[in-house]
Amino acid sequence: MERRLHPVTPLRRAWAPIAVTAGVAAHDLDRARRWATELTVEVALLGLAALVPVACAYGFLSWWFTHYAVTDTELRIRTGLIFRRAAHIRLDRIQAVDVTQPLLARFLGVAKLKLDVIGADAKDELAFLSEGEARALRAELLARAAGIAPQAVREAGEAPVRQLVRVDPKTLALSLLLMTSSWLALVAAVVAPPVVWWLSDSLWAAIATALPFLGGVWANSGGRYISEYDWTVGESPDGLRLDHGLLDREHETVPPGRVQTVRIVEPLLWRRRGWVRVELDVAGSENSVLLPVAERAVAEEVIGRVLPGVDLRAVTAALEASPRRARWCVPLWWRSYGFTADDQVFAAGQGVFCRSLALVPHAKVQSIRRSQGPWERRRGVADVHVDTGANKTVTARLRDVSEAVTITRAQADRSRTGRRDALPDRWLTGGQGGQGG
Repeated sequence: MERRLHPVTPLRRAWAPIAVTAGVAAHDLDRARRWATELTVEVALLGLAALVPVACAYGFLSWWFTHYAVTDTELRIRTGLIFRRAAHIRLDRIQAVDVTQPLLARFLGVAKLKLDVIGADAKDELAFLSEGEARALRAELLARAAGIAPQAVREAGEAPVRQLVRVDPKTLALSLLLMTSSWLALVAAVVAPPVVWWLSDSLWAAIATALPFLGGVWANSGGRYISEYDWTVGESPDGLRLDHGLLDREHETVPPGRVQTVRIVEPLLWRRRGWVRVELDVAGSENSVLLPVAERAVAEEVIGRVLPGVDLRAVTAALEASPRRARWCVPLWWRSYGFTADDQVFAAGQGVFCRSLALVPHAKVQSIRRSQGPWERRRGVADVHVDTGANKTVTARLRDVSEAVTITRAQADRSRTGRRDALPDRWLTGGQGGQGG
């Protein structure tokens, strides 16, 4: 049975004609400026009186002609007022279903449903649904994707969630204040513009110089705090649930079987407090954070849910530094490069001031290659790169050439074995307790 979106949706879509009008005006700013100076109040009111009904009619009709339906095998979405579009999304291709609530949507009690589908470059979405309907539809899609019989889907309801960790807002704020990159960008924003102004005698050049640095300060401090506020990680049968956001509230799902890389980041000023940041590379997902800040023991526990069987402490202790002759390639930080591999993961570490350790499950390695620059050939070292399904690369830097050859061959064997033994990339079902591989 086909269903419609929430009745508030026309208000969102009514902006399209207004945006088109603004775009036409912005295309020729000089003409638009001349036209605006000649515009009388009567003509402006008349134009507004014509544009508003057109926008409302467009919003209503686009909502009226949008339907969706869930069948036993697919989600069907029909949209389009002039040009019709029909999307048939197979349920077994759905990887994640996220519920997003922008600030205004939270006040109106509605939500947006985003679907992460294998093979799709962009996420399909249903905007807007009532908050209750969005959660019910999400539970239905996840249950059907997990293989639960259609007649049992509604009885199954939404999968239960067990909270693993919640990041305290005060801890998040302090961690952002201890980010050296923000302070360096702030210093640059204060020092660079006066120098540019003095050299160029142009105030606009100084302002243009300051803006990128100020943007970097905001992105790494206030912007990140707003996005990562009240970060909560929960565990459910369909994966890890991430809830976060001060203004726009995000409810995301991380299916463990789609995680390509786990990265543990340890900034310099966090080390005395024992804090780390955990990042992810997930195939088909824009989210790259699992934990914005947490004590290392807590991070290890959460990583264990994503990479079962991986002992992070053992992996860290087993890292082997680059050979001493690699100092001629990178004299100051050659000791920061480390590598190890066990039966579970390919691990590469780097960084002096901001340490990071990347873990790639063997089943997620798409290709492996070895490279040498002219200076590395002279010193008898090489880099080993592994590429993942998230279009990202993890590199073991400056390994002995013979070791690099051994790593390449051994990793090719581990990857084949890992893919053979891995479970399908599916959600858990309530009574099975298995995990996607």
